[in-house]
Amino acid sequence: MASVNGTVTEESIIFEQFFRVDFNAVNFTKIVVPVSMSLFFIFINFIMLFALGSKSVFYETPRYILFGHMLVNDTVLLAFTTIIYIILIIPLPLTKAVCTVLVCITYCTFRNAPLILAVMSLERYVAICFPLRHSSIATPKRTNIILGFIWILSSLNIVIDIIFTFIVKPDHFKSYIFCTHEKLYLAKWQMDKAQGFEILYFVSVAVIIIFTYIRIMITARSVKSDKDSAKKALKTVLLHLIQLCLCLSSFLYATIERTLYMMSGSSTSLFIILRYLNYLLVLILPRCLSPLIYGLRDETVGPLFKYYLCYRSSKVRPRVNVH
Repeated sequence: MASVNGTVTEESIIFEQFFRVDFNAVNFTKIVVPVSMSLFFIFINFIMLFALGSKSVFYETPRYILFGHMLVNDTVLLAFTTIIYIILIIPLPLTKAVCTVLVCITYCTFRNAPLILAVMSLERYVAICFPLRHSSIATPKRTNIILGFIWILSSLNIVIDIIFTFIVKPDHFKSYIFCTHEKLYLAKWQMDKAQGFEILYFVSVAVIIIFTYIRIMITARSVKSDKDSAKKALKTVLLHLIQLCLCLSSFLYATIERTLYMMSGSSTSLFIILRYLNYLLVLILPRCLSPLIYGLRDETVGPLFKYYLCYRSSKVRPRVNVH
């Protein structure tokens, strides 16, 4: 059992009780439903990525560069989250080195998504509030630089943990464990640091959401000459807000899980059911819906996506009209 300075952590108790359940006793749907959902939306993301890759104009437009990166990020997240989920359900012990790689990828991609959406909201804010300066402010080069900065920011916490482990206990990565992020901790301060980063991410993205969307809504409502454009802008703002809220809800996954554990008391079977529902509704579903909401709503990507989804059906006529 994992411990921090010799003390059993609450997270360790949660995961140990979950993993002690015999695989034969686990309901088959607890594997089939989330895995099938992940695979289905990975397939959808690939089609959307193929649609984006079919037109060179998407490589030159900041909002589509961000959207494409979000699709890749969420696809990787869904794939690796599904792999870890299956490994834990079996359960299959892994070396801490392999576990560290899996956790590092899922951790970074998990935190990338809301940060990317926050940048997307800023890009829309500039486009709507400063239309004449948008092309000079939001350039493809600056967009790629910002994406690189997002990766650095999202990986900072876990990179610190890895470096600390290499310095303090290099042979730590050779032992076998049931792979969870909490079991890679060596000291209590690492958990406190992780919580600090979570608060920083949550507050930062929340501030950006509040600022940009209030400004966009004010600007959209102030448009008097074109009511249709104003109405369309408000609908887009609402959908973006829902999308960001879905993504932000994933930050509460660990907190909800700990709360569910306390609510379930000594009932391991009840906690397994609650943990499964939490994983499905809070962690997986928002990642599946987020790219789909944005892609289908977009007037350029939506028709292209439907065109390729229907195997280039003549009933669907894609068009490329990027503003």
